[in-house]
Amino acid sequence: MFIKKLIPVALAASLAFAGTYAMAAKQTFVTIGTGGITGVYYPTGGAIAKIINAKRDKYGIRASVESTGASKFNINAIDSGDLDFGIAQADTQYLAYNGKGPWEGKPVEKLRAVFALAPEAVTFVAAEDSGIKSVKDVKGKTVNLGDPGSGNRVNAMDIFEVVGLVPGKDFHDEKIKPADAPRMLQDGRIDAFFYTVGHPNGNIKEATAGKRKVRIVPITEVDQLYKNAPYYSVTEIPMEQYPDATNAKDKVQTVGMLATFVTSADTPEDVVYAITKEVMENLDEFKKLHPALEGLTKESMLQGLTAPIHPGALKYYKEAGLIKE
Repeated sequence: MFIKKLIPVALAASLAFAGTYAMAAKQTFVTIGTGGITGVYYPTGGAIAKIINAKRDKYGIRASVESTGASKFNINAIDSGDLDFGIAQADTQYLAYNGKGPWEGKPVEKLRAVFALAPEAVTFVAAEDSGIKSVKDVKGKTVNLGDPGSGNRVNAMDIFEVVGLVPGKDFHDEKIKPADAPRMLQDGRIDAFFYTVGHPNGNIKEATAGKRKVRIVPITEVDQLYKNAPYYSVTEIPMEQYPDATNAKDKVQTVGMLATFVTSADTPEDVVYAITKEVMENLDEFKKLHPALEGLTKESMLQGLTAPIHPGALKYYKEAGLIKE
């Protein structure tokens, strides 16, 4: 009798274990490359991971986030298979897929776009005592353009090419990471720095809140830039986010572009579909996870995609009527 009762119990336990094993076996782990922890990329990647992880019982996808060197690093890591997804500036996506700039002659052919994110602004921060009130005022000054190979530096170089100034000749060009620039500005070791980033941003707040008075400098009169590179656009930085800056205006006009979410052609279609669907269909919740995401719409998230759209994302966009057959 005892043995007969034990058999069904043992069988049930065995089946339960098998079911649990099968569920575990179906788990797909994906890693999202972001940027520095004080920027917008890291919390944005975290927001995407939070949305999909909430449905891991449905899709069997578990996402984790890594703080990385941002755009260029993420694209190269996706290309090498070290990352599944990453956040990258629209211009970096364009250069990588088309084999230009840092990827000259070596296009990342498997790079695929998923959706666009928040707009980013080329943010030009200068000490008030430097006298820099426009890009052309940097002659003879010390300016940080960002570390070599970074998207941040590419943007600054594009701007100086249009205005006819040569880094290292017309002004001293520093090559430090944006995270170190606010401290160097406050210490008097540099006069200004460039940082392409979404707003509000912790590094910009740090730079403007020190004893040395700081302004955010407008970047205007660069119409040729928009003709040379269609991924650039006019954008504005709301100064209410930086009350300690010396700017009198409510907004500062500058050069901008979109941050984008990218992956590889090798990433399974069902995984990309699930992430795209859950972010899009939980957009209101997603936008609340960081102030920089507030202005997103489903339509804006299809802009700035300069690499082919991944089939998994495309499947959802067609189902949702966002892209017509």
